[in-house]
Amino acid sequence: MSRTAAILLAAGSSSRMEGAVADKVLAPLAGKPAFAHLAATFVRSGVVDFFVVTYRDQHQLVELSAYAPTPAVFVPGGAERQDSVAAALAELPEDISHVFIHDCARPLVRVEQLVALYKIVRREKAVVLAHRVTDSIKEHRGEGRLRSLDRRRLWAMETPQVFARELICRAYAKVAARKLSITDDAAAVELLNHPVALLENPHANPKLTTPTDLPYLEFLLTQTEGSRPPFPPV
Repeated sequence: MSRTAAILLAAGSSSRMEGAVADKVLAPLAGKPAFAHLAATFVRSGVVDFFVVTYRDQHQLVELSAYAPTPAVFVPGGAERQDSVAAALAELPEDISHVFIHDCARPLVRVEQLVALYKIVRREKAVVLAHRVTDSIKEHRGEGRLRSLDRRRLWAMETPQVFARELICRAYAKVAARKLSITDDAAAVELLNHPVALLENPHANPKLTTPTDLPYLEFLLTQTEGSRPPFPPV
C-alpha cells in the first residue's frame, strides 16, 4: 500500500530577518513557533503518512523535534533550497507514492488546501498552490526599456507543491545533471515538459522573510485560529 510524504524545509539561513529572530521557522507567532502551526495543520489534514524535516544545525534540530509530526526523519539541509529538497527526496521510504514539499516559513497553509492538493496530485501528478498576480508586471529590458506582461496569465507560486514521487525525483535528477539553479520545485518538473496543475489560493499565505512580516503573520494566525481575540486597536 502506497503512502504520502511531506518534506518540510526548515534549513534556511534567516539572514533577511536582520537579527529580529534567530530562526524564522521557530519565531513565536500567536503563542507558538511558526513551525508548530504548520506541523499541526499537516497532522489535522490526515493526508500525510510520513514526514522528512530538513534542519540547519543541531540547536534547530532539538527545537524542531519538539513539534515535528510523527513518523519523521530529520535530514541536514544543503547550501541552497534545492539541495535540501534533493537530500530529503533521497530519504523517502520505498512505499512513498506522492510528496508534499513545503517551505516552513509559510505557516498559514490550511487543512482544506492540503486535502484539495492531495486529491489533485493523485489525478494530475503535479500541483502547486498559487495565487493570481494583481499588480502590473513589467520586464526590464535594459537602458530604461520596459515590456508589459499580461497579468491575466501570471501566477505567483506558493507552497505546498505536490508531486508524484517518481516525477519529482526524475525532475531533480535532471536539475542535478544540468547543474541548474531553481527557486521552486515546479521549475524542476517544467524541465520534463510535464504539466503542473494550479490550485488557486484565495487566502493570505505570505512567506516569513523580513522583520516586517512578523506582526502581519501573527495577526493572520490569530484570526485564522479563532481561538484568541483579535489584536486591540492601536
